[in-house]
Amino acid sequence: MSQGPLALPGDKPCPCARLGANAKPLRFSACCGQYLDGDGAPPDAHSLMRSRYSAFALQREAYLLATWHTSTRPVQVGFDTTGKWLGLEVREAQTSSPTDAEVEFIARYKPAGASAWRLHERSRFVLQEGRWWYVDGVQLV
Repeated sequence: MSQGPLALPGDKPCPCARLGANAKPLRFSACCGQYLDGDGAPPDAHSLMRSRYSAFALQREAYLLATWHTSTRPVQVGFDTTGKWLGLEVREAQTSSPTDAEVEFIARYKPAGASAWRLHERSRFVLQEGRWWYVDGVQLV
């Protein structure tokens, strides 16, 4: 059930919690906001994965669908509007060829009135037509 995308001022910390050169979280406008609110595409699979986490946190369905490879893209993305994404930890990001990459991450989520849970996934990405696309992911234990 979706209530529509959530707004986040550009000067607030980015939901993906990427750190800048000063070891402090980047502002949304300097991180994922440039992709979610702008026209640019992330330069690599790692940045795309982080921006997709931010899109989930902010319920940006249009962005998620626009960055999902057509071979696996769903018709819509459902959001639990009562819960909250708590954080992201990127475990590993590797490029296996010039057009293929994987990112392993843990994302934590807290549904309203329930215990928090974590999604541990290895996501696959492909570079086509000069853009990175999310293909699919395998949940890890």
